[in-house]
Amino acid sequence: MSVVSKEEMRPPQPAVDKNSFKYRSLRDIKINKYIYLMLVPVVAYYLIFYYAPMYGLQIAFKDFSPGLGIVDSPWVGFQHFLDFFNSYYFWRLLRNTILMSLYDLAFSFPASIILALLLNELRSAMFKRAVQTITYMPHFISIVVISGMMVDFLARDGLINNVMSSVFGIEPIAFLQESGWFRTLYISSGIWQNIGWGSIIYLSAMSSIDPSLYEAAKVDGASRWKQTIHITLPGIMPTVIILLILQIGNFMSVGTDKILLLYNSTTYETADVIGTFVYRKGILESDFSYSAAVGLFNAIINFTLLVLANAISRRTSDTKLW
Repeated sequence: MSVVSKEEMRPPQPAVDKNSFKYRSLRDIKINKYIYLMLVPVVAYYLIFYYAPMYGLQIAFKDFSPGLGIVDSPWVGFQHFLDFFNSYYFWRLLRNTILMSLYDLAFSFPASIILALLLNELRSAMFKRAVQTITYMPHFISIVVISGMMVDFLARDGLINNVMSSVFGIEPIAFLQESGWFRTLYISSGIWQNIGWGSIIYLSAMSSIDPSLYEAAKVDGASRWKQTIHITLPGIMPTVIILLILQIGNFMSVGTDKILLLYNSTTYETADVIGTFVYRKGILESDFSYSAAVGLFNAIINFTLLVLANAISRRTSDTKLW
């Protein structure tokens, strides 16, 4: 009588599909386990501070009371949204937010591209590094410090008014107390602070363009301007499109922190945006449910614009986020 080994008694194992997503994923994690380990803190950060708080979004549909808690607070449905849509401030907030974002998209976004194109044309390495350093530096200044500088420089007895009065004989202007000046000051200061930092990505994209394309263009007699139009710009266009999609995804999220530091009751007509309104309602007035509803409305618009921008880019070009 033959003896059957344990190996022979085991049922046959199914063949492993090495092309399956599960197999390739596990194999990649095993090979690059230390890289994935470095990713854990980043994933944990987003899970804790971005995804976990989504549980509290339900207070937008409730009459939230801290004493009752999120679960036991009474349900009111879309009442807070309807109150916001029918409020006196709705159209003013929507107009100011859209206009501020449009101005930022129209002036701030292309400013970094233009600076990168100009820096790419410089032949003196020393001068190029000096310009880059000078334009990068404002990015590392805190928004609080930037806002304080603006308040001091733009005051009636500040540097700007003193220069204008002594050189041009112009009467002092209360820039930060006049609503007509706020958008101009906000956008121009943002360009000054971020233009150099934003150009880094475009300069990196330009460095990846094949130099032989420029040499061939020179042989054909193309000027520097034509080389920029027909080689440099198409070469960085995928980067431009990706950053544009991301900017559109944050279209309704204007720089709330900076506006809070600069605006006042006399400039609400042009400076008050949805983000500052949420801050006043939620933090200062403790109307948590109403401010959560307004914030959720703003986030839904941003998400919708992001999806639309990506869909349009996918249909019109080969560049997309997903």
